[in-house]
Amino acid sequence: MSLSDPLGDMLTRIRNGQHARMSVVVSPASKLRVNVLEVLKREGFIRGWSEEELRPGVKNLKIELKYHEGEPVIKQIARVSKPGRRVYSKIADLPRVYNGLGLSILSTPRGVMSDNEARAANVGGEVLCRVF
Repeated sequence: MSLSDPLGDMLTRIRNGQHARMSVVVSPASKLRVNVLEVLKREGFIRGWSEEELRPGVKNLKIELKYHEGEPVIKQIARVSKPGRRVYSKIADLPRVYNGLGLSILSTPRGVMSDNEARAANVGGEVLCRVF
């Protein structure tokens, strides 16, 4: 089954899993999803992730969600650039999410990175999602 927005599907699974207080959610694997999960892990929004192979050629991602004192660490996660409307931003035009408490995840020519890493590298790109 093909999805029109695989990244949006993974973000929705994370959002629904945290709403249901699940410890682990499962999502189909792709390179973009792995890169976004790596940024979320590096920034401390998820506990971790692992890749498991169901059968040859079909892999799933097990995403370990993170909670602090019973509350989900991710309060809000939203897709910005969608398949029907791509959103690109120069680094100078990229606003801070909740005054720096949240982050934007960007797909840049140097790879997928958080807005802070993109500012340090002085590179803009497609704004994939915002997390708070």
